[in-house]
Amino acid sequence: MKTTRIPNKPPAPRRQAWSGLLLAGLLLAMPAAAHAAIGCTLSNPARDLKALFPNMTSYREDVKEMHRLPGGAAAHDMLRARVGNDLDPVYEAADTPYTLYSVFHGDQRIGYVHGVNVPGRGGVIQIFLALDPDHATINRMVYQRLEGPGAMALRNPAVTGQFAGLSLADFYKHDYYAAAEPGAEADRVGRLSPPPGLAPEAIPDWTATIRGVRKNLILMDIFVFERRHDPFHQRAEQARRLKENQP
Repeated sequence: MKTTRIPNKPPAPRRQAWSGLLLAGLLLAMPAAAHAAIGCTLSNPARDLKALFPNMTSYREDVKEMHRLPGGAAAHDMLRARVGNDLDPVYEAADTPYTLYSVFHGDQRIGYVHGVNVPGRGGVIQIFLALDPDHATINRMVYQRLEGPGAMALRNPAVTGQFAGLSLADFYKHDYYAAAEPGAEADRVGRLSPPPGLAPEAIPDWTATIRGVRKNLILMDIFVFERRHDPFHQRAEQARRLKENQP
């Protein structure tokens, strides 16, 4: 756990070209096994968090790992089930370190920021969510890393802005509506749409984005919000089982 206070005038960014090249060389020389459990951190926390929360005065970093939670194996299995497909062995392993940023104005926590890696068409996609600490809703969704076809279109604020105000409850409600009332107007996640004219080869990155936001919210529900959204998931599961048992 590390707490950092932000000066009135942030220091100029340091030049890190040579250290970056050295690190890249070391990574290339490491055996494949060492690449397991890759986490997701902000490139420049002081700058990036200030952009997401302009009235921030300090922030704290905490590292979370699924396998260190009580019943860690079960929690990781739950993550797999609720994400809805297999987890990537490199970016979504049980020992993947997740960096949680708590953002403060004075002594008051004003937000959380948390990022995840998800595999994309042009390589790994890094998705960060800035979350309201009381309501567990998304203030902003931003890509830290997104490459490949359609990256510029997907980064458009009109696209990323669709996620503002959503919570994990909305994703679980989407599961419910998919089983009980497909196409329901109240299905906010079902109304999310890619940029108009997005190239077909970029659609997988849009799909990966939806998955990444969902996974991020599930992790935050586990790490911070004490699984407050479980009742929505239970209702969705009941609807799914009812649908499966219909003649």
